Amino acid sequence: MYITCLDLEGVLVPEIWIAFAEASGIPELKRTTRDEPDYDKLMKWRLGILKEHGLGLREIQETIAKIEPMEGAKEFLDELRSLCQVIIISDTFTQFAAPLMKKLGMPTIFCNTLEVAPDGEITGFRMRCEKSKLTTVKALQSIGYETIASGDSFNDLGMIQASKAGFLFRSTEQIKKDYPQFPAFESYDELLAAIKEVIAE
Repeated sequence: MYITCLDLEGVLVPEIWIAFAEASGIPELKRTTRDEPDYDKLMKWRLGILKEHGLGLREIQETIAKIEPMEGAKEFLDELRSLCQVIIISDTFTQFAAPLMKKLGMPTIFCNTLEVAPDGEITGFRMRCEKSKLTTVKALQSIGYETIASGDSFNDLGMIQASKAGFLFRSTEQIKKDYPQFPAFESYDELLAAIKEVIAE
């Protein structure tokens, strides 16, 4: 029994923070988990920049409303969900992910939550659990599932390494070079074919 665990940003939808950096004209916000492996440090830094510029949840949600899934992402997800269970495991937040899930056909997503003040200022964030991607994959394995995992960033490596099969998808040259043991794909067709092969074994 297989469950495929996928990252969200960079795999199915564009990076939310990069889109917001472009919309707000704040280039520093383009920094993501591809650049900074420590997610806690990255988020605290982002919240500091938002506070400095007087920006809150409403402004980010306005940008998210305009984000569309990557070309072919929904079709890939639909076909994959016809083959096995799929869970999107993301370090994003429910307040960011909800509108994107509608555009992807409401797949299951495990993510985190933001702490938001009445005026819309993002004051903090609550992670679902420590090392959420790796912890989730291990929990699924503990109840009898084999996992297949795919992602593009440093924070996906734990779940990729711990799974029966793990794949990099549209990752950076540096990550591909540092982790040559993981097959790296650029197209949904290639990734789907690789997952089908594992399921058929």
